Formats: sequence, structure tokens, C-alpha cells
Amino acid sequence: MLAALFKALGQFDDPRIGRVIWKSLGWALLVFLILAVLFWNLAGWMAGGLAHWVDWVAHAGTLLLTLVLVWFLFPVAVTTVASFFLDEVAEATEARHYPGRPPARVQRLVPMLLGTLRFAAVAIFLNLLLVPIYLVLLVFPPLYLVVFYAVNGYLLGREYFELVAYRRLEERAADAMRRAYRGRLTLAGMVIAVMLTIPVFNLVAPIAATAFALHLFEAMRRDSRLG
Repeated sequence: MLAALFKALGQFDDPRIGRVIWKSLGWALLVFLILAVLFWNLAGWMAGGLAHWVDWVAHAGTLLLTLVLVWFLFPVAVTTVASFFLDEVAEATEARHYPGRPPARVQRLVPMLLGTLRFAAVAIFLNLLLVPIYLVLLVFPPLYLVVFYAVNGYLLGREYFELVAYRRLEERAADAMRRAYRGRLTLAGMVIAVMLTIPVFNLVAPIAATAFALHLFEAMRRDSRLG
């Protein structure tokens, strides 16, 4: 697992990976710029006709709100935008470490979107269900961290494995492999969860996670063949 992680982190010098990073950051910044302009004009419209100092306060509040949103939501926005380019990350990883592979399977758009939405719904529901437990465990921080990373480790391990496995295997075969290696994938998901909670690095964590999952998938497929 460590070898797969180091390979993933070692590919950040790849120009193709760099393009994905810059595209993710650029689109996320564009989204926040558009929101900032909308908020600024909305503040001016709401304060129209009022005293000058009210207009100034409205615009100052808008600027502060935009900065707060950027601070807290920018990593989420970058992660969301990056998810649209993760197939490019997988292709770049295969080109460097597994050359000569045939083109990946063409996945049907509707089933892929439904699968993504289903996973997101399960992840949100499970974490909401665990909120009371999280609140209780906040009194015991070490135990809280264990539960948080275990739950999200399972979810993230599954998500990123399916992302890379469905490119090469039929869904039934990929699901069988996931069940066979569920323990290793949960540990890998916990590593990904840690990466996603590291400030600044979390901006590129989905990219590292995709390459990491692909290396694990290739190792599992090799082990399965040897077995």
C-alpha cells in the first residue's frame, strides 16, 4: 500500500496531472468569482435608495461573506470540479506506469451518473445517521477520529476503487474484487480520508487518491491472477 501511495505522490511532476490541477483550481475560482459578482450586485440592489453608510456596510458584509465562503468551501469546490477530470488522472497514471494497455471501457453515462448519485446518497445518509454518535464521541476525541475515519474510509475506498476498476472490468467482476479486498480497500480509504483533511493538500487529494486507487487495483488484479 505504501508503494502505491508513493507512486501516486511521485506523479505530481507529470504535466498531465499539472493540467488537471490547474483546470480544477481555475474553474473553482471562476465559480467563486461569479458568486462574488452576484453577491456584490445583490447587496447594491438591496441597499439602493438607503443611506450611503448602509450601502457601504452592505458591500463590506458581502466582501466578508465571499471571503468566508472561499475559506471554507473552496476545497470542496476544487474537489467537486476535479471529480470531472479524474479519468484524465487515471489515463496519465496508466500511461506512465502501465503502458501498452488497451483503451479503457466506455462507460454508459446514465448508469455512471446513477451510481455516483447512489453512492453520494448513501454517504450522506450514513454520516447523518452517525451525527449523534459523532457528537457523543467528541468528548472522546481519539475514539471519534477512529469512527470518523473508519466510516469514511469504507466509503472513500469503495468510491475510488469503483472509479478505476469500472474502467477495466465489468461491474460484476469489479464488485467481486471489491468484496474480496474490502479490508485493504477500507484501509486505503482511511488514507484518502486523511489526505482530504490536510489543509492545502486537500486541494489535490482527489488527484492523488485516484492514482493511489489505480495502483492498488492493478496490484489486486495481479494478485488475483497469481492466485
